[in-house]
Amino acid sequence: MPNGRQIWVALPLRATSSPLSQCRKTTRCLSTANAVASKYSHDKAVERISTRVREFYDQKQKFRIFHGSTNSTRQSTVARRNIVDTSPLSHVLEVNTEKRTALVEPNVPMDRLVEETMKYGLVPPVVMEFPGITVGGGYAGTSGESSSFKHGFFNQTINYIEMVLANGEVVRCSENERADLFHGAAGAVGSLGVTTLVELRLREAKKYVETVYHPVSSVAEAIEKIENFTMDPELDYVDGILYSKSQGAVITGRMTDVPQLNAQVQRFSDAKDPWFYLHVQDAITKRTGPTTEMIPMAEYLFRYDRGGFWVGALAFDYFKMPFNDYTRWWLDDFLHTRMMYTALHASGQSKKCIIQDLALPFSTAENFINYTDKLLGIYPLWLCPLRQSQLPTMHPHVNEMEADGRSLKPMLNIGLWGFGPQQPDDFVQANRDLERKLWELGGMKWLYAQTYYTEDEFWQMYDRQWYDALREKYNATSLASVYEKVKVDINTEQKAVDVPLGPSLVGTWPFSGLYGIKKAIDSGAYLQARTSAWKLVSEGERSDK
Repeated sequence: MPNGRQIWVALPLRATSSPLSQCRKTTRCLSTANAVASKYSHDKAVERISTRVREFYDQKQKFRIFHGSTNSTRQSTVARRNIVDTSPLSHVLEVNTEKRTALVEPNVPMDRLVEETMKYGLVPPVVMEFPGITVGGGYAGTSGESSSFKHGFFNQTINYIEMVLANGEVVRCSENERADLFHGAAGAVGSLGVTTLVELRLREAKKYVETVYHPVSSVAEAIEKIENFTMDPELDYVDGILYSKSQGAVITGRMTDVPQLNAQVQRFSDAKDPWFYLHVQDAITKRTGPTTEMIPMAEYLFRYDRGGFWVGALAFDYFKMPFNDYTRWWLDDFLHTRMMYTALHASGQSKKCIIQDLALPFSTAENFINYTDKLLGIYPLWLCPLRQSQLPTMHPHVNEMEADGRSLKPMLNIGLWGFGPQQPDDFVQANRDLERKLWELGGMKWLYAQTYYTEDEFWQMYDRQWYDALREKYNATSLASVYEKVKVDINTEQKAVDVPLGPSLVGTWPFSGLYGIKKAIDSGAYLQARTSAWKLVSEGERSDK
């Protein structure tokens, strides 16, 4: 490996205290009694994965990867026998304070990653807002957050990956080694190989994010302010929320160890705390000017977890329950994103919700929002500026260039999440109309959600010649293609609702929703939110204390 001798260590992911606390100021720290991984166990796990992949390759069978969790809203109909199980790869192997890097297995979720790196006063440049999204999912999918106007997509913060190719060969990819695969596999949803290890870049963390809520009174004002704020080098985070066409907030953040005088310290992780989007709306309603608050670092990173941005409010609509501080407190265990995704998949409700992220040029974003307002009337909307990745890519991209003729202009992502038309044919038509308008305005959708494009339409947006050449070069043609993975088979989807309640009750209110809740409880996912150590770290338990 480059940069001299590499030390592999295993860091415990769930302990709130450990031998790490005794050696926080060292460059590397080895946990012994609590160690749950090692280079040896990692290599043995990868060897097993490689052998399994090779078996499918020799048998000319396609397979899918079982990670142990998902933050996709697509239904999976893959047969369990055609699975490669990578779920044991769930450890942070090293945090290197000298190089400011973390060596991480792909199934480490964001909250466990942040818990480890913040013990050393470090944090990833891009942290997905949902704690359960994994490092591997962030690389193989598309992940852009409020720091992405500066750092780009999550994969743009990665130094190298280890990957098992479709023929079982284990390779390393970086800017200098198999660079075509390193860039091509990002966003290709696992259709070029199986990611087994990632080295992430880290940056210095601070105690707080000084967060400012800037009220806006129109779509045009929101877009203009976001674009202007992305040019401010002092800012670390920029995003926005539109509550309607006439009310919204642009939210800026700056990392700092020094709280602003008279600024309130605000948290969002406890059951008694407000949901972030409701808190912001309350702040801009009470004041006509900007409101500044100090949010502890990890609390800021996962501020949208409770309520899943605002999608959790749909559950109250579905069950016809009051939506207030008391009911949100009472049902808090069910309203973190891990529980919500489990319930969403089990209930089949994902096929009734439009859950899409859509990236457009800044120049056409207002037109698109006006269109969705008339087509669907879904609010709030999330606005997130994104720095584009290099082309060709499987990430969303727009073909607008800066004045220099070499750099791609940034994009604006629009998060559109809410109930769609309830009749299946109307639901599909609304999605098709949305896709057509998006393409007309030079935009592209993210591939984690339902995709209704025909195959010809899909490949008009992406470079098929480049993608197919990568699949040939790296023996990946035996894997399901990216289109095969993300397309919606409308006939199959309408039948495949995983609710074993009999034909008369499948998809019927409230039984499918109750079944989703049961499966979420059975999963025990609520315990991960209850025991999250990052809540303690966010209150100042950092390595420099």
